[in-house]
Amino acid sequence: MVQKTILQQSPVYLDANATEPLRPAAREAVLAGLEQTGNPASVHAAGRKARIMLEEARRQMAAAFGREADCCIFTSGGTEADTLALHGFGRMEGRTIFIGATEHDAIRKAAPDAALIPVDGQGVIDCTLLEEMLVTHIAGSGDKPGPLVCVMAANNETGVYAPLRDVAALCRRYGAFLHVDAVQAAGRMREQDEFSQALKDGSLARASLVLSAHKMGGPKGAGALLLPEDRPLSPLLPGGGQERGRRGGTPALALHRGMAVAFEESQKQDWAMLEALRDELESVMVQAGAIIMGHGVARLPNTVSAVLPGVTAQMQLMALDIEGYCVSAGSACSSGKVTRSHVLEAMGQGEGAGQAIRVSLPWNVRATDVRAFGEAYARMAQRFAERGLLRRLASSGGTHG
Repeated sequence: MVQKTILQQSPVYLDANATEPLRPAAREAVLAGLEQTGNPASVHAAGRKARIMLEEARRQMAAAFGREADCCIFTSGGTEADTLALHGFGRMEGRTIFIGATEHDAIRKAAPDAALIPVDGQGVIDCTLLEEMLVTHIAGSGDKPGPLVCVMAANNETGVYAPLRDVAALCRRYGAFLHVDAVQAAGRMREQDEFSQALKDGSLARASLVLSAHKMGGPKGAGALLLPEDRPLSPLLPGGGQERGRRGGTPALALHRGMAVAFEESQKQDWAMLEALRDELESVMVQAGAIIMGHGVARLPNTVSAVLPGVTAQMQLMALDIEGYCVSAGSACSSGKVTRSHVLEAMGQGEGAGQAIRVSLPWNVRATDVRAFGEAYARMAQRFAERGLLRRLASSGGTHG
């Protein structure tokens, strides 16, 4: 039998932060939902059956994050949910908007005039500067409502966790409304992580949260905005008044069922195993000359952001793609473009912002594939070194080991 070439073999997928592979149980839930003919808004028997299934998914998602079912608004994904929150809580309520400097474009582009909350060299929100911003706002706000503060639970590029409990305490102290993009963190929760702890101790009880199905191993095209309480919210899509008038359009029953099951399955994941694989991979990458971003702080257990000094991200992606590995240069929401990372720029990385790739291990990754990728990365780095491209880059946000 003729040996398969690299290009004929199935690529090794290491881009989970862009989208996780679909979990088998979520796939079954989606298929069961697709078999339901009724519209959840219809009052006949088929509609009632569909409605029962939809509301069970809503109850599951809300309860998982300490909310009542009526506080869960189903959307088409995380971007729509973030935009709805900025529209409803920000513009329609007349709030000044503060966003983290490393936020996802779902937030940045929905609030282009927002004030940026600085981060330190590790990518962590600077709570001292946030407090100064809140104090200044209060001094000149008059009768305006408190600001809307938007912070990611975990960064999509570096995996770095935000200090949510400290941020939430500041928001309570100064009368700000907190919105948390939990898209990356929600499907990768461990008891010791900042997001889990902030949920457990009630720090986020007054915050809104955003979830996305496909980052949990569910289907693409489903998300949710979780409100702190059942309340009206000015819709982006008025439509026919679905979602209690807060988001029009027939809900994607099958996809939301898949999201609920995917989240449930994600809670059974052995994240310690993935973290050990990540740490092993980082050691290999550092030996090859990489600098790991956010290495000194708590991060998602599956995420590596690595700068290879002197070598553009695009060159690295092309080389690794030829070897049969699917990784990325950061966010997957840039229309296929490889650009400088605004996340690493905010961390003070300078040229390094254009020299980083992201490796994010999926829930079903095999240890042999991770180790083989490490070997391929080392070979690539050696080739670039022989060409005189690889060099050392001083960095306050990363480490060589």
